Amino acid sequence: MSGRRTLAVTGAGISTDSGIPDYRGLGTTPVEPVDFQRFVTDPVWYRWVWARNHATWRLLDPLEPTPGHLALARLEEAGLLTGVATQNVDRLHSRAGQHTVWELHGAYDRVVCLSCGRLTSRAELDVRLSALNPGYPRESDPARVAITPEADRAAAEACDFTPARCERCGGLLKPDIVFFGEGLPAAMDEAMRAADRCDVVLVAGSSLAVLTGLWIVRQALAGGAELVVINRGPTAVDELATVRVEDGTSEFLTPLADRLIG
Repeated sequence: MSGRRTLAVTGAGISTDSGIPDYRGLGTTPVEPVDFQRFVTDPVWYRWVWARNHATWRLLDPLEPTPGHLALARLEEAGLLTGVATQNVDRLHSRAGQHTVWELHGAYDRVVCLSCGRLTSRAELDVRLSALNPGYPRESDPARVAITPEADRAAAEACDFTPARCERCGGLLKPDIVFFGEGLPAAMDEAMRAADRCDVVLVAGSSLAVLTGLWIVRQALAGGAELVVINRGPTAVDELATVRVEDGTSEFLTPLADRLIG
């Protein structure tokens, strides 16, 4: 990596040491999450998404970056990493001090209005939702984080949560996270351009079962980049890797950063 332009692509595996369970997305779980079309067309699903989000989003607030996050931030500071394209919404790369982060699936701590585009903080909306739903129970188990919940219709219909709308225009509000069936953010295009320019693409903690990360890796490979994969378990690109490490990201990236930075 020394002297070469290296782009990191990260997934759930880099955050598990902080207490966040592996992300369960469409195709990796028998129960699919609420998709974008359901969310915007059916008030039952709109209410359910915000009920589960309200009950669980705070679980991510106290979590700390892992040694893997910190190692990547150190590599960037030393000029050995151009940036991180992450499939995670937990903001732990930014908390670790990473300056260039492309959040391919958005971020849990922002809210966007689907009508006027206004962005607000999730903490600001929490005040409004708490006033509308005093005493609504909160989850305490990080394993039950449901920023975008599973499509449990019976539970959704039984839910008595009162959601909110945009204070500016009255439009629907959405966690600023990419739902299934929704277009990708501008960060995807920016990460693809970084992939075009990199000499090495480093996959850390992702099986690349979710296509966003896989597309970036394939873009980098098409431009002649070498591939390094660090992951527990198989990935979609193992056969293409120049270096393949079966290990946790914290365990491997920390000594790697120590060695490269000196």
